[in-house]
Amino acid sequence: MAVRGKWWIVAAVIVVVLLVALAWNWSTLRARAQLGSAYGARLTCSCRYVEGRAMGSCQGDKEPGMAMVRLTDKPEERAVEAHVPLLASRTARFKPGWGCLLDPVG
Repeated sequence: MAVRGKWWIVAAVIVVVLLVALAWNWSTLRARAQLGSAYGARLTCSCRYVEGRAMGSCQGDKEPGMAMVRLTDKPEERAVEAHVPLLASRTARFKPGWGCLLDPVG
């Protein structure tokens, strides 16, 4: 029984350390997620609506490290939404004569 009690203490300490590390790096993680979602939305919108490629073809244009960025095509709006779950979301829309522009934040 004593060994089992020690495991709970070790597990609790590990969880606390992980939560502290997450809190310590939260602003950096959020900033990177915002940057990745904005870049993914703009890049994929250009691929889809400026170049006229299929969405599946555009998925391969993501840079290494962008595996968490999820892309959603919105053909009725001529827009692409990119989001990193729980952290960030951005949308880029095609405007004739301007190309793809990011929607304002907020």
